[in-house]
Amino acid sequence: MSDSLRSQMPGLKNKFYFNYGGQGPLPSQSLNEITKSWQKIQELGPFTSNVWPYINKEIIKTKQKLAEQFGVKPKYISLSENISTGMILPLWGINIDRGDELLISDCEHPGVVAASREFCRRNNLKFRIFPIQKIKFLDKKVIINELEKYINKDTKILIISHILWNFGYEMPLKEISIELNRLQKKPFLLVDGAQSFGHIEINEKVKFSDVYAVTSHKWACGPEGLGAFYVSERFIKNSNPTIVGWKSLKREQGIYEPHENLFHNDARKFEIATSCIPLLTGLRQSISLIEKDCSGFKKHNLITSMSNKLWNHLKEIDKVNLIMNNPIQNGIVSFDIKDIDDKNNFVYKLGLKNIWIRVIEDPQWFRVCIHQMTTEDEIELLVDEIKSIIL
Repeated sequence: MSDSLRSQMPGLKNKFYFNYGGQGPLPSQSLNEITKSWQKIQELGPFTSNVWPYINKEIIKTKQKLAEQFGVKPKYISLSENISTGMILPLWGINIDRGDELLISDCEHPGVVAASREFCRRNNLKFRIFPIQKIKFLDKKVIINELEKYINKDTKILIISHILWNFGYEMPLKEISIELNRLQKKPFLLVDGAQSFGHIEINEKVKFSDVYAVTSHKWACGPEGLGAFYVSERFIKNSNPTIVGWKSLKREQGIYEPHENLFHNDARKFEIATSCIPLLTGLRQSISLIEKDCSGFKKHNLITSMSNKLWNHLKEIDKVNLIMNNPIQNGIVSFDIKDIDDKNNFVYKLGLKNIWIRVIEDPQWFRVCIHQMTTEDEIELLVDEIKSIIL
């Protein structure tokens, strides 16, 4: 990791930051590009014939960039606002039959869980939970063996995160997809990519899902208010848009006349209406800066080595209980501390030293996120301050 990337991030200049999984710092260049885009739109006229070619070009360039990241064709990319819209809008478009079941892991974000429960209530689906938290040793074989106990002939949907936001474990999407496709109904696999996009390489893994949602503002260090999701060909053919707007339509002319199919035959059928175009260039700029600084195998090794260093340091502290039994191959380290009842106060005490981690609410423990911008000095400082508070 070069100092030039850190110098581009005002959010890292006055703090020691370990919350990339909550929100990443926005580089100055990305903010500048967003501002320039807003100025450009105003110069062209926010609603003139001159502005539409610029807007369309921005959308095309962004979908192309995301398609490269996802390892899919741009026509399967839909732009959204965040993970919640990227997960929930496609979910609510699935056609349901009597007796269908929705299966969701017990390591999902509360917003997705709540939406899934409501979806089941309104559609009279059985809501079932795939319990991962009880598994003491997470690995591919154990997860698949456990999954086999919960999927059945009535399973219509499985919702799971690519990287579990609380444990930090990467779920084996390929193997999960294979198991689902053994069933007669071939359940839809909806994947929450909140903790993966901008963090690990996903371009060989997205294709195993039917929906894969990401957000700009976490590990990718892009602006908030922008997300995207992949939808598979079979999902496009076997679902309907949840909220319909002018972006969903093949054409706006003659809309009062009956049509067999009003909607686009690609991922655009899930888009709705006017969105914030300047954010698109901000995300592209952030992705480019991160890739230029450190990408691919080098990035993976850097993040893993740094997070493993933290894991090993924490292991040496008697009062610290690491959630995972072994270091994992990404940047999330979760842990608990004996005799700390008020976890938020512990985070507050670290914050007084400008050190920022977070408390995960379900289950309740601490989470540290290591990115390529993290330095060894920051890790040493974090460990020292944890010791100073608890010892």
